[in-house]
Amino acid sequence: MSAPLILVTSDQRSFDKYVWAATPTQYLEAVTQVAQGVPVIVPALDQPLDVDALLDRADGVVATGSRSNVHPSRYGGSPTEEAEPYDEARDAVSLKLIARAIDRGVPLLAICRGMQELNAALGGTLHPAVHAIPGRMDHRPPEADDNAERFKLRHAVDLVPDGELAGIIGETCFMVNSLHRQAMFTLSDRLVVEATAPDGTIEAVRVKDAPAFAFAVQWHPEFWARTDPPSRRLFEAFGDAARAYAAEKGHAHAPAAV
Repeated sequence: MSAPLILVTSDQRSFDKYVWAATPTQYLEAVTQVAQGVPVIVPALDQPLDVDALLDRADGVVATGSRSNVHPSRYGGSPTEEAEPYDEARDAVSLKLIARAIDRGVPLLAICRGMQELNAALGGTLHPAVHAIPGRMDHRPPEADDNAERFKLRHAVDLVPDGELAGIIGETCFMVNSLHRQAMFTLSDRLVVEATAPDGTIEAVRVKDAPAFAFAVQWHPEFWARTDPPSRRLFEAFGDAARAYAAEKGHAHAPAAV
């Protein structure tokens, strides 16, 4: 069987006198080296793409993290300086891509901003600065130039003991990294909590009515996917789901035996 084709969301960034579709290579490397898939970057364009045409050809979707936050208009809020920066071109593509992937049963792994996009796409709300909520931890990354320091494993997450994510990873408590300001506030009624941080912040969810693999995590498993066992198992499970979807899709399109 050929490697599954995985759509990977991107940001719209402006530098060097151009507007770029940008995705950190750590996501692409986790897809190729751990999930054993072929990544294809989905550009964040001002004119949104035909996501169904993309999903016709895809076997999975990875919704990536980003420095930008989901625009508050996407979850019934109002723009504030606290919630910036925004990337409305990405919002237009990614939220629709996530929603349609779920509807069509295309395996989905959403990470950090991708998890926030998932909640917004399914009717939930977000808080732009979770560290400002009394009793919450500071989930923002440490000030450092070295990414190994910024992405270091910083706090524990507790998984629901009989949850599906615990079954995939094989552990109910382990250390994760933390590099976010925005976080889930009101949970979509289509999502089930699979893990929380010590301060109660939702760290992982599952789409309860999804016909295929559809998980989201607030941490960044892509950075340590080759060396951290829980991160590796998550990407391996996603890759397995994408291969199963590709095989099923191939059987559905195969000509009938004579």
